[in-house]
Amino acid sequence: MPVPLPEERIGVAVGYPPGPKGIAIYVIGDIHGRLDLLKSVHHQIDRDKAASKPGQPVEVYLGDYIDRGPESAGVISHLLSRALDARMIFLRGNHEQFLMDFLEGADCLDEWRDVGAVPSLLSYCIPAALLSRDARQREVRRALADRLPPDHTRFYAETETYLDAAPYLLVHAGIRPGIKPQHQALGDLLGIRGEFLEFDGDFERIVVHGHTPVLQPDLRANRINIDTGAFATNKLTCLKIDEKGARVLSV
Repeated sequence: MPVPLPEERIGVAVGYPPGPKGIAIYVIGDIHGRLDLLKSVHHQIDRDKAASKPGQPVEVYLGDYIDRGPESAGVISHLLSRALDARMIFLRGNHEQFLMDFLEGADCLDEWRDVGAVPSLLSYCIPAALLSRDARQREVRRALADRLPPDHTRFYAETETYLDAAPYLLVHAGIRPGIKPQHQALGDLLGIRGEFLEFDGDFERIVVHGHTPVLQPDLRANRINIDTGAFATNKLTCLKIDEKGARVLSV
């Protein structure tokens, strides 16, 4: 395992290289239906923008907006509203992929349910009678398609798989070592763990990712994990990347 960088205080740079010139990137980890935490992070971002007057600000979300927490639909609506006045880039997580695959006809409801689909379905007002294991998948699929707002459908479909912000690479889960981002398998970008997390070599970028929950942001020489398990820990992390480097803004 790579040796972690020394522990640092929130808001203090940790020796990472400068980000793209003239841009301040605010990277938000896995939200998982926690609208309350998302609003709190937005307040902190807005205060930082006002206080530091950063370069062109852009917010990048690492995916897993839905499932497990209670307000998945509310999270998407809130993000869409904020995007009217802020530059925002939305990456896709494996949970959004479950929703999309299910809507497109895949028989993956049981697997999706096992990772927290029920709170999302409830947030879209799916009848309780359709949430049992006995419910027919096609009926649940039809109910979800009928209740999913068109702008939410577009949101899921238009999520990106990664963002190259050299010298940083932003992605939901990680990348397979030795493969260029554009050649990565979708399943790895959205779900890789072992081979990525255990690799202590050079990815050619510092990979900023989520997907694997940690109790505190994991700041390593070759990657930064900011999935702090918001749905269970009440901690949603935001990382700021600018010409001063990368540092934790809030957790």
